[in-house]
Amino acid sequence: MEHITQGALEAIFTDSDRAAAQFPVPVMQCLHIKFLENKGPAAPGSERYRIVLSDVRNYVQCMLATQANHVMHDGQLQRGSIVRVRQYQAQSLKGKNVMIILDLEVITSLGTPDKFGDPKSMEATMNERQITNTTIGGAGFYGAKSEPVQESKSQVQRQIASHTGGGAGGGGGHGGHSASTIYPVEALSPYANKWTIKVRVTSKSDIRTWHKNTGDGKLFSVNLLDESGEIRATGFNEQVDQFYDLLQEGQVYYISTPCKVQLAKKQFSNLPNDYEMMFERDTVIEKAEDQSSVPQVRFNFCNIQELQDVEKDATVDIIGVLKEVNPVDQIISKTTQKPYDKRELTLVDDTGYSVRVTVWGKTATDFDANPESIIAFKGMRVSDFGGRSLSLLSSGTMAIDPDIPEAHKLKGWYESSGRNNTFATHSNLSSMGAAAGHKDEFKTVGQVKAENLGMENVDYFTVQATILHIKQENFAYPACLSENCNKKVTDMSDGTWRCEKCDMTHDRARYRYIMSIDISDHTGHIWLSCFDEQAKMIMGKTADELMEMQSRGDGSFGAAFEAANCRKLVFRCRAKMDTYGEQTRVRYQVMSVAAIDYKSEGNKLAELIKQMSQM
Repeated sequence: MEHITQGALEAIFTDSDRAAAQFPVPVMQCLHIKFLENKGPAAPGSERYRIVLSDVRNYVQCMLATQANHVMHDGQLQRGSIVRVRQYQAQSLKGKNVMIILDLEVITSLGTPDKFGDPKSMEATMNERQITNTTIGGAGFYGAKSEPVQESKSQVQRQIASHTGGGAGGGGGHGGHSASTIYPVEALSPYANKWTIKVRVTSKSDIRTWHKNTGDGKLFSVNLLDESGEIRATGFNEQVDQFYDLLQEGQVYYISTPCKVQLAKKQFSNLPNDYEMMFERDTVIEKAEDQSSVPQVRFNFCNIQELQDVEKDATVDIIGVLKEVNPVDQIISKTTQKPYDKRELTLVDDTGYSVRVTVWGKTATDFDANPESIIAFKGMRVSDFGGRSLSLLSSGTMAIDPDIPEAHKLKGWYESSGRNNTFATHSNLSSMGAAAGHKDEFKTVGQVKAENLGMENVDYFTVQATILHIKQENFAYPACLSENCNKKVTDMSDGTWRCEKCDMTHDRARYRYIMSIDISDHTGHIWLSCFDEQAKMIMGKTADELMEMQSRGDGSFGAAFEAANCRKLVFRCRAKMDTYGEQTRVRYQVMSVAAIDYKSEGNKLAELIKQMSQM
C-alpha cells in the first residue's frame, strides 16, 4: 500500500494545479478491467477497454486510449496491478468523473495484490448531486447499480484537467485557450455540452455535390487527431464555404462548440470512433500558433499476413514495399453509369505475403511512387475478392517513404533479402476446406494419387515440389478491365475489346494467366492448373509483361519460362472431379504458392527425427 499515491484522485478532480505539482506521476491500483465489444468489423488494435483505478481512498472510472492498448495486448495490465499514470485527461461529465488514460506503465515487479483499503467513488467524495449509477456505461461494470440514474439538465460536462508527464498540457498558445479548457477527442460524445478541442487535420476530402428533386447540396469531411484519438467531422452547404479553405491538411486548429456530435455513420468513416462531428454555422475554428504539440498521423498497422484473420469490410492501416504498379484503368459504375479512375498496386512485406491494393480517383491518376518505395496506407477497406484485397477509402490517406520506424525496418529487410523473395497470396482455401469438411494437409505426390484425392469429394492438400515444365501454349487470355470481372473479352478488330458480361467496350485488354505446370517430388509428378495470382508468383511477372516479351521475339519470352523451371515451392491445391467434353478426370488447381520456409521446415524435420529415434 505504501507505493500508492493516496489522495491523488481527489487532487486531480478538485485542484489540477496541486495535482500536477504534488502528484506528477501518480501510482494507483487497477481494480477492474472491462473489454468493450466492437460494433461491426474492426481492425486489429482498435479494441476499447474500460478500467477502474484506485488511490486507496477513492476510485474512478477510466477509458484506455487506443494508444495505451499495448498494456492489454502484452498481458501486462491485470486486475490488482500497480500502475504509474504518466499521461491522462480528466473530466466530469454530467456528475460522473472520468479519466482518459493516454500513457500507462505497469509496475510488474509489484505483482497483482488484493484490493488495498476500501476506496469510495469520486462522486461520493466530492459530495455532488446524488448519483445512483457511478458507471460511465456498460451493464455489469464496476460500481454499477440497478436503480435508474437521476439527472438534472443543469448537470453538464465540466473539464477538469489535462496532464502530461510532470505537468498540465494539451492547450496553450492561442486565443486564451488554456490546458484546463482543452477537451480530449476520445471523450467527445452527444452528452458533452461546451468544449474546445485542439486537433490536427490528417486528411481532407474534396468537395462533393449532389442533385436531387428536393434541391442541390455539397459537403466535405476532415479527419481530426489529438493525442487521445481521432474523429471525423463533416461540413454541409454553408459550412463548406465557411471552413473548407480554412482547414488545411497537416495544420493544427482549435474547434469549439456549438458543433454537433452524433453517432458515426460507419459506411463513410474509417476511424475507430463511435461518434462523429458536424460543423454548424456558429462553430468556432481557429488556427493554433503552436503546431507541434499535437501528434502527426497515427498508424495502427496490420501486417499483410494478418489480413487473413481480418473480417471482410473491416478498416485497417497497412505498410509495405511497392512491388507492382498497374496503369490507370477506368470503370463505369453499373448504378450511376459514371466513370471512375482506378489503379491497382501490389504490396509485399517481411511476412512473405503480397496483397493487391486499389486506389481511386485523383489518388490513382496522380500516383507517382516508384516500385520498391515504402508506402503506408491509412483507412483501407478489406475485401475477400481474390482471398484478401484492399481498397483505399475516400477518407483514407497514403504516405510514400514515411519517416517512421516501420518504414525503415521494411526498407532494410527488402534491400538485404526481400528483393529476391517469392511471396504468397491470400486465398479462400481455409474457409473452403472447412466447408467441405476436409483438412488441408501436407501430402506427397504419391499420396495424392494413392488416396484418390478429389475422386469422391472436393479435397484440399499442400505439396512441396519442384517445377519440371510449364506449358507455353495458351498461357494467358485477354480479360475485362472492369472491377470484379475477369471474363474473356473479344477483339473487335478495330482496336477495341468487348466484354459480353459487362456489355462494355474497352480500348485494351488486361491479360490474365491460365497456366498448366508439371511438378514433381521424390514420389512422382502431377499437372496443376494455375490462375492469375498464383501464376504471377511462379513467373515473377504479369501476363501483360510476358505477352509483350512474346511479341518482341528477342528470346526473353523463352528465357522467362526457363527461369521459372526447377524452382522448389510449396503449393496449396484443390482436387476436384472435372468433366471436359466427354472425359471426366481429377483436376488439381493451385490455390496459393509460397516459398519454402527453411527454418520451419528444418524444425519439422528435426521433430520427425526425434520421434523416429524414440520408436
